[in-house]
Parts: sequence; structure tokens; C-alpha cells
Amino acid sequence: MNKSELINAMAEEASLSKADAKKALDAFISTVSSTLASGDKIVLIGFGTFSVNEKGERKGINPATKKQITIPAKKVVKFKAGAELAEKVK
Repeated sequence: MNKSELINAMAEEASLSKADAKKALDAFISTVSSTLASGDKIVLIGFGTFSVNEKGERKGINPATKKQITIPAKKVVKFKAGAELAEKVK
């Protein structure tokens, strides 16, 4: 499902116009992005948890040259599904 299909599904499910569903989805994405960027996490009981994890610097191998390289530390977004979502997916 892509973004426009998600907007259509949200509009139908919530009896909203497509414009209102798009505004709601854009607001959700913006809020999640800014919250994670500030280092906080978002917990949606039953759905899941969005958080930021830090990956440390590590060694790797460049597959083209076979030389060892250093992969720098970085932050990554993590999503852990809640119990209700995990049960629905089974």
C-alpha cells in the first residue's frame, strides 16, 4: 500500500474527505518525525512503539575492493509492534 492508497483507506474508514485524511496523515508523519528527532519515543498501546536506537561505529568490508572500512555510528528508527497488532498479523 502506498501513501495515496493509505489516504483513501483512512478516508473511507473514518468517513472523512480525502483532503482531511491527507491532512491527518501528514500531521501524523510530521509529529512522529519531530518527536523521534528530539530523542523521544511514541507509544501507541496495542499498536506499537516508535523509538530511536543508536548503532555504534563498527568495522565492515567494502564488497567492491574487499578492503576493511569503518562504518560510522548512526541513529536508526525502530518500530516494535504491540500485542494487538502482532496478533492480527498472525
